[in-house]
Amino acid sequence: MLRRVGPSLRHFLLERNSSAGHSSCSREAKMSRPVQARRLEGIDKNIWVDFVKLAATYSKGYPPLVKVLAQFFEKLLGRDLDPMTNVMVTVGAYHALFCCFQALVDEGDEVIIIEPFFDCYESMVKMAGGTPVFVPLRPNPPKDGKLMSSADWQLDPAELASKFSERTKAIVLNTPNNPLGKVFSRGELGLIAELCVKHDVLCISDEVYEWLVYDGKQHIRIASLQGMWDRTMIVGSAGKTFSVTGWKVGWVVGPDRLIQHIRTVHQNSVYHCATIAQEAVAQGFQRELMLYGKPESYFVQLPKELQKKRDWLVQSLDDMGMKPVIPEGTYFLVADISQFKSDVPDVPNSDEPYDYRFTKWMIKNKGLAAIPFSAFYSEAHKNNYSNFIRFCFAKEDATLKAANDILQKWKQEKISS
Repeated sequence: MLRRVGPSLRHFLLERNSSAGHSSCSREAKMSRPVQARRLEGIDKNIWVDFVKLAATYSKGYPPLVKVLAQFFEKLLGRDLDPMTNVMVTVGAYHALFCCFQALVDEGDEVIIIEPFFDCYESMVKMAGGTPVFVPLRPNPPKDGKLMSSADWQLDPAELASKFSERTKAIVLNTPNNPLGKVFSRGELGLIAELCVKHDVLCISDEVYEWLVYDGKQHIRIASLQGMWDRTMIVGSAGKTFSVTGWKVGWVVGPDRLIQHIRTVHQNSVYHCATIAQEAVAQGFQRELMLYGKPESYFVQLPKELQKKRDWLVQSLDDMGMKPVIPEGTYFLVADISQFKSDVPDVPNSDEPYDYRFTKWMIKNKGLAAIPFSAFYSEAHKNNYSNFIRFCFAKEDATLKAANDILQKWKQEKISS
């Protein structure tokens, strides 16, 4: 499946020089404020970059990979992309996020983070000198007694709007969301886009789980909405896309006016990613480009396989008495553990949230692992959401069967007691 299909560097450069990439989206709300962080002043000039450019061999990633990423995202975004200016390869999505924050966030800038959130967002904003401003997704349980879905966790439009100010530099969007599995709807993304355009704000869009969407839902890229391409950085991950986390290949896709500053951080920190890993990812994307939308595509097969595992874990947890929140995407599942408080002994003189105590107790006494849900919240909101824990269902069948056996045994013990 992974035969070598990448063109030579010479062929790639000749082909690039002979084509002009013009955007298919002519109406954009251009940003007026400066985007470059002050820490980059004077270091965007680099002898290695300048002379490699002069030799016509400099690229923001392995040429076959940046080329196929540009081709792929042209399909997804409906616009022409230049692999040399609109794509940058990084050492995983984690590095991509770091470069974005370091390149664009200054001392005193505010960055809006939607809760629950992947924990590095807060620390990276602070490392860049910025101030995190949090806005939570609030649960609205269905009134018909059905299990809650991640779609039932929603932003309050007025609350979100109140977080934007003249100090707001960026908002971090994660869809599908880790840990909740929420896939933001077009309406929700439209609200965020409207506020970004109104306040001239950047969007760092973490879309590493873009291919893991279930139940016929659609992943919508906020950069495709009116006025958003010029202000959005799309972060992706080969680890999540092809289930090869250890390879550490990620990317940023966006307008050159933003990518150029992100590249400055990249070239003054990591500078280069492992070529062999980039080659393997390039071949994977070449295959998917040929099979785009077809049943045999990996991107079509993977969510079908994981949806079966999701449904199986939902049923097992529901039978046990935990109330799962059915995720629309990712390979994570959040479950309500409020009914188990009597099982977990109190810890004297401890201010640890309930979900932390429950998770430790469950690992020690039941042999079942999870992550406390409140770990994905700011200190101000942590205790409001400590009745949940997060499971992962991207496991081998044998591991999931063992988890089911534990849950069934636990259920029998509760019945007996």
